Amino acid sequence: MPHADPRVQRVIDFFEHLAPADLDRLDTVYAPDARFKDPFNDAQGQAAIERIFRHMFETLDAPRFVVRDAMAEGAQAFLTWDFTFRLRGRHAQSLCVRGGTHLRFAADGRVELHRDYWDAAEELYEKLPLLGALMRWLKRRVVA
Repeated sequence: MPHADPRVQRVIDFFEHLAPADLDRLDTVYAPDARFKDPFNDAQGQAAIERIFRHMFETLDAPRFVVRDAMAEGAQAFLTWDFTFRLRGRHAQSLCVRGGTHLRFAADGRVELHRDYWDAAEELYEKLPLLGALMRWLKRRVVA
């Protein structure tokens, strides 16, 4: 079902259909000086944000976002999503990272702040072959 806020729906449509060719129209979604932050990146400006997404397409196979929930109030929104992809290489495997995104919109309706929240340890590291075993062992050691 489409979201009632057209700004939010534009972001959902952009991410759910994101392909390398769409990066040329990043300026329709992000303000010129937008900030993007996630557990690995902290970037300012459209060119820096574009580099992050280009890197995603260069290093992962079949990256895809599915937005599960979207809430908006005033100039802010929060999305929950699943990000599926396949790692490249000899032991390629399909993975799913679940997370959330806080968005703040500029006066012109484009995103001026995009902050992703997801647990890199649980959603990524634990699922990797070698690092995963160590992360699961650590988790067992500290769980109450």
